[in-house]
Amino acid sequence: MAKININGRVVDVTVEPDTPLLWVIREQIGLTGTKYGCGVAQCGSCTVHVDGVATRSCALPISAMTEAQKIVTIEGLSPNSSHALQKAWLANDVPQCGYCQSGQIMAAAALIAQTPNPTDADIEREMTNICRCGTYNRIKTAIKQAASAARG
Repeated sequence: MAKININGRVVDVTVEPDTPLLWVIREQIGLTGTKYGCGVAQCGSCTVHVDGVATRSCALPISAMTEAQKIVTIEGLSPNSSHALQKAWLANDVPQCGYCQSGQIMAAAALIAQTPNPTDADIEREMTNICRCGTYNRIKTAIKQAASAARG
């Protein structure tokens, strides 16, 4: 059994120690906004925040987590879609198929938290999530718009 702090709530889960955090989030806790993409931490569809850091949850075993670490999923970023990034995503029509978008938004939120006024180079360096639809220009535009809105 493990205890994890997810979206501000401590949850007990009974899983094998090598179970990836992604499967705990989706199958044990029932939060399905975090997606499975590749299983080897390359595509970024499974991105969540662990203590504010964008983390690929598909390759992180639950045994590496402690109750003190704060996990935030797309559902915990803003339950009513009022986060500046979620608004900018919609305003710029970023999603095409939409599959990677929760991971993209979580990676972007960590970027803006660390770099409140990201440049194109910052975005290109930090946003390593894959979008098979190729909406990278819209993603960049939305990140800049959200960062601007967050700064006021």
